[in-house]
Order: sequence, then C-alpha cells, then structure tokens
Amino acid sequence: MKQSIGAKPLAFPTPTWVVGTYDMNGKPNAMTVAWAGICCSNPPCISVSLRKATYSYAGIIENKAFTVSIPSEDFVKEADYFGIASGRDEDKFECACLTPVRSELVPAPYIGEFPVVLECRLLHSLEVGLHTMFVGEIVDIKVEESVLDENGNPDVEKIKPVIYGTGNRSYYSIGCNLGKAFSIGKKIMKP
Repeated sequence: MKQSIGAKPLAFPTPTWVVGTYDMNGKPNAMTVAWAGICCSNPPCISVSLRKATYSYAGIIENKAFTVSIPSEDFVKEADYFGIASGRDEDKFECACLTPVRSELVPAPYIGEFPVVLECRLLHSLEVGLHTMFVGEIVDIKVEESVLDENGNPDVEKIKPVIYGTGNRSYYSIGCNLGKAFSIGKKIMKP
C-alpha cells in the first residue's frame, strides 16, 4: 500500500548540473542545480530553476545566456561545493581548483574538467514561486572524446554523471543498462 508523504519537490532522478555565468564585472561563477531537465527537442532546450537570491541569477539575467557543465563521479565534491558556496564571497573556480573556460558561442563560462557541457542562449524565463525557471536553447554541446561511444555519441556509462536524491539529499551514480529505449517495451505490445 502506498503512503501519502505530502507535496514536496521530489522526483527521481534529478540531475546534478553546474550552471555557469559571468557576474556583472565579467568574473566567472558557477552554481549547482538539481531543479533542471530537458524541456524541448525542437529547438533543443533545457530548463534550470534558480532562486532570485542566488548570485548566478543576476548573471543569467544580465548576459541572457548560461552553460551547464555535467560533472562525472570524480568531481562530486566540487559539484557539491559549487552548490553551497556563494560567488559573492569567493572565487569558486579558484577554491575548487577547476578551470573556467570562456564559451565561444554564448557569454558564459563552463568548467573545463567536466566531461559534458551544454551552451545555452536564454529563450524564456518564468516565475514559479520561489524560483525562476530559465529555458535555454542549446546552441552547442561539447563532449570529451574519451566519453564518446563508437558512433560519436555521449556514453552515459563512460560519463558517469552524478544524480541527486532529493528525499535524502545525497548524490548517487548511474546504475547498469536495463535495455534499449523504444525497443524493450515492444515485447509486451499486442501483435
């Protein structure tokens, strides 16, 4: 039997993404978000939700752009740090010993050491309670060659992205491959 636990911001899985912005003085900044995901395929878009109080919020508004750097398991401590420290108070890139890389396509930095980067132009913003949901059109995705499969596509098992467990506020790794999407379900379709 299912038990009601009330209305909470809880879904599984949620990503651990690091949003890159420049502040008003051109200083690179980044913050970790979990309220995020793909929201459209054509044009390719993602959404990230930030509170107005965050330092990164102003950077997105000012520059009309942001990046998303997707950390591998090797960078879980750094990803957590980007979510608990403020760019108002310290240079997060310097403290984490990570490299801010200037995007050539949008006015926003990304993290050079993370295996996957999405460069986004701000398309829409929507006030939703405490958060503003920013919809970014993906103008390019950069992927380390070492995490590509034989067809040149990102391989989730090589990337080893970090996911966030909203219920217990913990980080997790991706599990094993369960089957090919749009295929394994055919076994239960009517002939």
